[in-house]
Amino acid sequence: MSSFNDTFLRAAKGESVTHTPAWYMRQAGRSQPEYRKIKEKYSLFEITLQPELCAYVTRLPVENYNVDAAVLYKDIMTPLPAIGVDVEIKSGIGPVIDNPIRSVKDIEKLGMINPEEDVPHVLDTIRLLTTEQLNVPLIGFGGAPFTLASYMIEGGPSRNYHKTKAFMYQEPRAWDALMDKLAEMTILYTKAQIKAGAGAIQLFDSWVGTLNTADYRTYIKPHMEKIFAALRGEDAVLIMHGVGAAHLAKDWNDLPLDVVGLDWRLPIKEAREKGVTKAVQGNLDPSLLLCDWDTIEKHLKPILDEGMAHPGHIFNLGHGVFPEVQPETLKRLTSFVHEYTAR
Repeated sequence: MSSFNDTFLRAAKGESVTHTPAWYMRQAGRSQPEYRKIKEKYSLFEITLQPELCAYVTRLPVENYNVDAAVLYKDIMTPLPAIGVDVEIKSGIGPVIDNPIRSVKDIEKLGMINPEEDVPHVLDTIRLLTTEQLNVPLIGFGGAPFTLASYMIEGGPSRNYHKTKAFMYQEPRAWDALMDKLAEMTILYTKAQIKAGAGAIQLFDSWVGTLNTADYRTYIKPHMEKIFAALRGEDAVLIMHGVGAAHLAKDWNDLPLDVVGLDWRLPIKEAREKGVTKAVQGNLDPSLLLCDWDTIEKHLKPILDEGMAHPGHIFNLGHGVFPEVQPETLKRLTSFVHEYTAR
């Protein structure tokens, strides 16, 4: 391996950097032709079960785009089968769960994960990447309890989360039991990723923006505090990210984590004015990646300028890369970020 590039880790801790580091959510796969060829033969879960293949998919964007961090190729659903959730990722639909949560009895049936026994392939992939293949930090991740619960209660993707929120409001004790179970699973699962070599953990609470601030503080935040407090003693950068959750940015800043992820709805300058003091990550609207370069650059520069105004900015998209994005666009994007922000 060439010399280790720790720019991402230093930016996450608010330290001085030679340039603003960049990586992209869902950079592994999606728009890459090499990945699409693999997907003709294997499903997502089948790829993750093969450490050599999974490591290849994970490191490919580092090699192709020159990003400052790799993100482990897997899904937030990966640990759920280990606790008794019957989940399948269906093409064009997403995760579908055949045994949705309907009562406290369903929650009591759930087991607990033993990462070394239940997901050894995930840990083997991390070890392979961090000891032999990467010269940048590896980001491991997990789904946050609300987002995992939303799939488990709805039975699949939802546009409104009516069943999830109704369960939360009507069955507060059962809800707390489910959150406790998922928080404990997340702690064990992410600690194992760190122990295997992940230099950072990002928790995706993709759909928590559907809650208002008061409900977040009542039903969710105590469980997030528990997770991050448990991970705080580990040697890893801790990141929080959600979509449509600008109203929760200050609450995330209060958690014992390092980086607050922002989607495109909340400008970095505004986040700082709202009291976000920690490092921030974001936040180009991924839709812009279908535009010509002049349009991308016009929207990109203000984000980088606002990010450089304070220590601690990691450039990313406000959400994940989608299949229609051209790999050349992401390569050019990384180069521009590095050159424009060179200190």
